[in-house]
Amino acid sequence: MTRFATLSFDRRVEAPVSTLWQAWTAPAARAVWSAPSPEVTVEILQSDPQVGGREVSICRGPQPPEIRCEGGWLEMQPGRCSVNYEVISAEGIIQSAALVTADFAAEGEGSRIAVTVQLSSLAEDMEEGYRQGFAGGLDNLRGVAERCMVLERVIKAPRPVVWGAWLNNDSLPQWWGPEGFSCRTKRIDLRAGGEWVFDMIGPDGTVFPNHHRYGEILPEDRLHYTLHWGENGPKHADAWARFEDQDGATKVTLGMVFNTAEEFRDAKGFGAVELGLQTLGKLARFVGA
Repeated sequence: MTRFATLSFDRRVEAPVSTLWQAWTAPAARAVWSAPSPEVTVEILQSDPQVGGREVSICRGPQPPEIRCEGGWLEMQPGRCSVNYEVISAEGIIQSAALVTADFAAEGEGSRIAVTVQLSSLAEDMEEGYRQGFAGGLDNLRGVAERCMVLERVIKAPRPVVWGAWLNNDSLPQWWGPEGFSCRTKRIDLRAGGEWVFDMIGPDGTVFPNHHRYGEILPEDRLHYTLHWGENGPKHADAWARFEDQDGATKVTLGMVFNTAEEFRDAKGFGAVELGLQTLGKLARFVGA
């Protein structure tokens, strides 16, 4: 058995480096691209993308056993570099440990990620499995980043205030949506496992049915949800919002991974970036910022 190995991977991505960084680190995005092939599913049980934060996931393939990955973030320099470790086990037996370093760089209108994996195989030779897994995962990451939309705004209000305006059944419908749009709620339950079924009504009276399903919610930190075309309709995006304290103000990051590149292009074409920034502007006004 070859116990130690160093593996290198490199991908050019047609997306800004800031978007690639979000796709690499945001748990909602990682859940979309982590599985290396369609036959494999990855369930993220815990993820805290900050220095000292942990991530725990379960990987299930066509054949047992399931694989458990426990890791943590050792260094994070947004848009530049991340370092994390991971320990792989199966049926309670540790199979491998690895140190993963990812370097990011802007490249024209796109970006590049270079990943180095320093691997120690413990129970069996894991080199080929790691090579295939990272190659497939990074191919998926490239596709996710290229259909990912990221919006940011610093709101001059404390994080508890901004969070409270968002995660509140009464206040969210008051400000959600672009300028001139209003919300007509059918039902709303803003908790993990909850949902919001509502119509967005445009300035000309056009009705756009929406359905948000909520996943993980960490108070004053982040929330994950999926967007559907109308009540119980097809999913068109995985989304997240993150709230970070910034000297008493709050940096809000709103990210969406569209199901397909075509849906991403269509959204950009009808002005989703500008409309999304208008939505964050309405949130700022709502909290008096």
